[in-house]
Amino acid sequence: MSDSPPVDPADSPWYRDGLRFQCTQCGNCCSGFPGFVWLTDDELQAIADHLGQTIGETRLMHTRLYRGQLSLAEFANGDCTFFDPATRGCRVYPARPTQCRTWPFWRSNLASPDAWERAGATCPGVGQGDFIPLEQIESLAAAREM
Repeated sequence: MSDSPPVDPADSPWYRDGLRFQCTQCGNCCSGFPGFVWLTDDELQAIADHLGQTIGETRLMHTRLYRGQLSLAEFANGDCTFFDPATRGCRVYPARPTQCRTWPFWRSNLASPDAWERAGATCPGVGQGDFIPLEQIESLAAAREM
């Protein structure tokens, strides 16, 4: 017998039964619209190491400051500077920031079924493929609050 009170389903997130997601490697999350990919100093260092650059070179060529926070830079068309349009892949994939690693499981996308559907409008992997359980969704969402 458990000492914990039963969980009221009304207190559970709408995605309590899990969600389906399978990355299709389409590159849509890295291209075509402006936004912010927030970086920690450790993430910036990992990218610099992956590129064989100094942290200063990477900061100068691939980041921007916005309201005191560091974000990856993007081109005028909204593409991340690490997005390769020929392959639709990421040039720093093994060192990509947490925000990139946790897409689409951001709090903003999990706020409601409508928000999840909006994410799916540009991400063909939303609603497809592998079943992701609630515990994993919550862990991914907590890794970088968006």
